Amino acid sequence: MGESVPNGESDLELYQTKFDPKTYLGYCYQFAETSGQKDNSRFVTFVLCQLSKTFSTGKFRGQRLIEVGTGPTIHTLISACEYFEEIVVSDYVDSNREEIERWLTAKDGCFDWNAHIQFVCDLEGKRTPAVVSETIRQRVKQVLKCDICLENPFAPVTVEPADCVVSSLCLEAACKDRDSYRRSLGAMVGLLGPRGVLVLIGDLDETFYTVGEQKFRCVSLSQEFIQETLSELGLTVLEFTLQPAQHRDQNHKCDYEASFHLIARKNV
Repeated sequence: MGESVPNGESDLELYQTKFDPKTYLGYCYQFAETSGQKDNSRFVTFVLCQLSKTFSTGKFRGQRLIEVGTGPTIHTLISACEYFEEIVVSDYVDSNREEIERWLTAKDGCFDWNAHIQFVCDLEGKRTPAVVSETIRQRVKQVLKCDICLENPFAPVTVEPADCVVSSLCLEAACKDRDSYRRSLGAMVGLLGPRGVLVLIGDLDETFYTVGEQKFRCVSLSQEFIQETLSELGLTVLEFTLQPAQHRDQNHKCDYEASFHLIARKNV
């Protein structure tokens, strides 16, 4: 089931030293329906479709989009990049930020996102992969170190309020319990300007996931807890969409019950 958290090593240290972005990308973000990856293909398709539905109409737009806990990925920006002039991406792990920079500068060896971009272009029927790639590369203005456990996740850097904050598979992995999840979600909401929009992607009822042989723990969440927490933080949930896991009892890589995608708007 994977190597457990070493004694005496904090979760942050574990991510910094043991999280391998290439292994993560190779397993979690392939479209291949090969043995052991079918459920991951379902997840990627679900996320890209939901993000396209969210952003492709241009209903949510503005000056600035911030992504918290980007990991080594750029897929969350494919549909959104057209509608925000400035994009800030962030992650705690140095190697994840380096992977993003590698793609942004089109260096040899960067992960190939062309299939994901083509998939979204086919869905939306209005742009080409080359245009999307160039738009993302032009509009990502900062790649920041991020610790979502801090009141200002980008400290000592201060970022202007965002019209939209996006986060995918971050908080349940970064937070040790529901109290810390509530505080970190509050810090994320604090990045939003008035009437700003939060787009959150994650997993429900998950206690662990693995990258290669390394096991990482998660805080188990329910839809009710997330909705109540957002309400307490002054947001109104506009949509909450679930995709149940398949063959959960046979999945040795993670134990999530369902993936979710939600949209919530800051009330003031």
